[in-house]
Amino acid sequence: MKNPNDSFVRGRIRSLKFAFRGTWLLLTTEDSIKVQVGVAVIATILGFYFNISNVEWMLQFLAIGMVLVAESLNTAVEKVADFVHPDFHVKIGFIKDIAAGAPTFAGIISLIIAGIIYIPKINLLF
Repeated sequence: MKNPNDSFVRGRIRSLKFAFRGTWLLLTTEDSIKVQVGVAVIATILGFYFNISNVEWMLQFLAIGMVLVAESLNTAVEKVADFVHPDFHVKIGFIKDIAAGAPTFAGIISLIIAGIIYIPKINLLF
């Protein structure tokens, strides 16, 4: 909540505090985020192992970020939907299913990017 007595800088610092708190809550409470962070760590290790180029690093981190953002927003939509209507409801289920589609799209695109980066490097090993 915005404090009317805060200066511009103090308001931005407070915003960062809330953002980092949200990041911490996601990392400590949401299994889907934990899995995606684990995959991101593995992809980063593979990047060092295969010595990927700067452009490949950028694409990889964009893909990782896209998946994490999509998972985070999906979690937020699900939490709001559950708060608004805690019991099963067809329309809430529809909304949650649509929200779950976002990380699915992001995950498919990230797998395609990973394939473009790593399949040629794996083929060079054999």
